[in-house]
Amino acid sequence: MSVLKKVLLGLALLLIVVVLLAMLYVKTVLPDVDYAPIMKVDASPERIERGKYLANHVAVCIDCHSKRDWSKFSGPPIAGTFGMGGELFDQKFGFPGAYYSKNITPAGISDYTDGELFRAITTGVNKDGEAMFPVMPFHNYGKMDPEDIKAVIAYVRTLAPIENVVPQSSSDFPMNFIINTIPKKAMPSKMPDPKNTVAYGNYMATAASCFDCHTPFEKGNFVPGFEFAGGREFPFPDGSVVRSGNISPHTTTGIGLWSKESFIAMFKAREDGSKLQTGIKPGEFNSVMPWTMYAGMKNEDLAAIYDYLKTLRPVENKIEKFEKAK
Repeated sequence: MSVLKKVLLGLALLLIVVVLLAMLYVKTVLPDVDYAPIMKVDASPERIERGKYLANHVAVCIDCHSKRDWSKFSGPPIAGTFGMGGELFDQKFGFPGAYYSKNITPAGISDYTDGELFRAITTGVNKDGEAMFPVMPFHNYGKMDPEDIKAVIAYVRTLAPIENVVPQSSSDFPMNFIINTIPKKAMPSKMPDPKNTVAYGNYMATAASCFDCHTPFEKGNFVPGFEFAGGREFPFPDGSVVRSGNISPHTTTGIGLWSKESFIAMFKAREDGSKLQTGIKPGEFNSVMPWTMYAGMKNEDLAAIYDYLKTLRPVENKIEKFEKAK
C-alpha cells in the first residue's frame, strides 16, 4: 500500500472515530441544562386565574394539548378534552418524526414535581432528562417571567384529570441525534410594566410565539430578513397547505395600514366559537391558528402586541395563504 493510501485510510478512520465520539457525546451528555429546580408553587386563586388566562389565551397550552375539531374554522379545542394530549405532529405535517402532545391534566403529570414541570416548560427537557422536540415553543417560554410559568403550572394542576395514555414520541434520523442539541438553559425575564406598551407587547408576543408561526421556516431554520413577514407553511394531511400572514408593518403586504381598533376587532370577531364557519371538509381552506383561543386575550394585551409589531422593520412579502392539494 502506498504512503498516500495509508495516510488517506488513517484520516478516514480518524474521521469515523471523531464522528462516533461526537454522536456518543450528543446521545449521552446532552441535553445540558440546569437540574430541575426545587420548588413548590403556591396555588393561590389569583395565580390560578393568571395561569388560566395564559394557558388558554396567550401561550395557548390547551390548544396543542387537547383534541381539535377540524370541521370548524381554526380547529377549536373540543370540550371535555382539555389537556388530555395525544395530538400527533408527524411527517404528514412536515415534522422529522412523530411527536405526541403530552397529557398535562393531573392524570398525566402526577409524577412531575413543580420544578420538573418548570424545567420542561422553559428548557424542553422532561423529568427523565430527555429532550423534547420544540413543537412546544419552550425557547419562548424560557424567556418569560418565572411567575407566569408558575401560574401556568398552578392552573394545569386544577384541570379535570383525564386518563389518556399518550404514545412515546420518536424522531427520524438524524433528528434523533440533533434533538439533544436543541434544549437550552432558560433565560427568564421580568414582565415589563404594561404601561410601556412596546416592551410589554414584545413580552406578550413572545409568550404567544407570534414570531415562530409568522416567520418562514426552511431547512430547520427561520429565514433571515423575513422576521414576522409570514409565509411559514403548515401542510395538512390531505396535501393542502396554509401559510401564515405577514404581520410586519409593511403598508401593502403587512399590517402597516391597519388601525389598532381593526387589529383587535379581527381577533374579537372570532371569540364566539358558535359563530365560526362549520362543516369544513378536508382539502377546504382552514387555519391552524387557534383564533378562538387568542380571541380571548384582553384588549389591552392585543393593543400592546399591535404597538410592538408596528415598531418592527417592514418586510414586503405577499402571501398566498392557501394552496389546494395537487
